[in-house]
Amino acid sequence: MVNVNFYETVNDPLFKFAVIIAKTGGKWVLCKHRARTTYEFPGGHREPGERILDTAKRELYEETGATDFEITPVCAYSVTDGDPLNAREIFGMLYYADIKTFEAELHSEIESILITEHLADHWTYPLIQPELLAEAKRRGYL
Repeated sequence: MVNVNFYETVNDPLFKFAVIIAKTGGKWVLCKHRARTTYEFPGGHREPGERILDTAKRELYEETGATDFEITPVCAYSVTDGDPLNAREIFGMLYYADIKTFEAELHSEIESILITEHLADHWTYPLIQPELLAEAKRRGYL
């Protein structure tokens, strides 16, 4: 079982991930990892000593090639998985980005990006990504 919760703030050292809901020219920007057949929002793990905003900027660049963008924090979130006795709560920060320009070539584990008017039918994390999207909409970012 997966449970997604949202917070206004979280103690900064708890953040492990940054996820970025990104658009360009009014279209969604989604990533396809080389090892998967599904799509996901750009994002990834925080490096030791890295500010969570810097994680978001780095991951957005690495996974989409975005070089000029505006990025805005949406909210903190957590994902709790596993059975109730052994559940772990992992924290991340959700961002929204409007991408202006991209590099021509990707330099990461991402095989390709999809720029589309419609969201993907097959999410990499189908119990998490739609929840993040709904929260960003609820907060007026989309």
